[in-house]
Amino acid sequence: MRRTVRDLASALEGEPVELWGWIWNKREHGKLVFVDLRDWTGVVQVAARAGLTDHDSLQVLRSLSRESSVRIFGTVVRDPRAPGGIEVRCSKAEAISPSTEDFPIRKGMGSKALYDHRHLHIRSPRMSALMRIRSNLVWSVHEFFRSREFVEVDCPTIITAAVEGGATLFEVNYLGRKAYLTQSVQFYQEAAIFGLGKVYSVQPSFRAELSRTPRHLTEFWHVEGEMAFCDLEGLMRTIEDLVRFVVLRTEELSRRELDLLRRRIRTEEVEGEFYRVRYSEALEVLRRAGREVEWGSDLGADEERIISSQFDRPLFITHYPKEAKAFYHKSDPEDPRVTLSTDLLAPRGNGEIVGAGVRIDDHEELLSRIRNSGLNPEDYGWYVDLRKYGSVPHAGFGMGVERVLKWILDLPHVRMASLFPRTPTRLYP
Repeated sequence: MRRTVRDLASALEGEPVELWGWIWNKREHGKLVFVDLRDWTGVVQVAARAGLTDHDSLQVLRSLSRESSVRIFGTVVRDPRAPGGIEVRCSKAEAISPSTEDFPIRKGMGSKALYDHRHLHIRSPRMSALMRIRSNLVWSVHEFFRSREFVEVDCPTIITAAVEGGATLFEVNYLGRKAYLTQSVQFYQEAAIFGLGKVYSVQPSFRAELSRTPRHLTEFWHVEGEMAFCDLEGLMRTIEDLVRFVVLRTEELSRRELDLLRRRIRTEEVEGEFYRVRYSEALEVLRRAGREVEWGSDLGADEERIISSQFDRPLFITHYPKEAKAFYHKSDPEDPRVTLSTDLLAPRGNGEIVGAGVRIDDHEELLSRIRNSGLNPEDYGWYVDLRKYGSVPHAGFGMGVERVLKWILDLPHVRMASLFPRTPTRLYP
């Protein structure tokens, strides 16, 4: 009966099994051949020797190199000396497809070489575990939104106008017309809430940023949500609930993978209430740390790292100045200099993982902000149109999948959290 490596944990001693997989490592000791057989669920040691394994099969295993695909027939043996305490004693082996060349991934390779061979490096058990944790994280995002009666929507990737700023747009030729890859699906979600109330999307966003920091990718996966009849307080409560649920649920779903990676998710960081700090107070935190930032300036990666390193739980920075935020953020009625906006920073210097805010819902105010930002209102005609027909208070946010994974797994760079990362210097493979 064909089994996976994971199935072997429940197999009986001496039970016959059939395994399909790839040769991850191989060691020969005289008449013995040990193969670490890898499939998509794990790695198991296969032992072959004369008298136990037929002659042709032994020769097959001796001839095959790393990452050759094979079919193994044998019996399960509990052996504390074997990795995982289980060994398969091979009676027969068949080659499915041999590796035609030496596998180029070797121990001690530098990061550039590994990313040059990313299409092969992702076969490793550690990389597979990391991508499974990512999958569990995205699964938990869907679970959360469904439990809150959000409706998933799919929004355009090709757009006509900037959401986050023209300097970071990727231009594309759309059948002879100028178009761009989306930076965010926010505007389309704002349109959707008038019929669906609360919506969310999980899809890629593109930023033509030349930032070469451990937190930036040019293509990243974006969890975005938008809610009708929502204020800043309700927005922050939803974000806090989402982040807490995602961290705890990802840890629950990923214990096997975390054990393989020898990592733990610091769930204690999300168990208490998240901190809330106004922008002006954040400048004081920076000043005490020896960093002077002029009021009105946005907080960059370095400033966010300094601020978030002072906290043991995520913190909301709220009420950013108008100059620091995009045109669609609503002004605070109590202080028109600032907006009803917030960024959520992850602790231990990880910086922003969520950007959010209350949207302008007044037609004339939105037109004024567009013009004052040096933009052409005609480029945003349909978006402005939403304020003409029964506009309502509403708010939304965007969360970066790779940034959250970097934070909870203590990864040195967000590119490790992406199957095929795209950076200013990386477009291949």
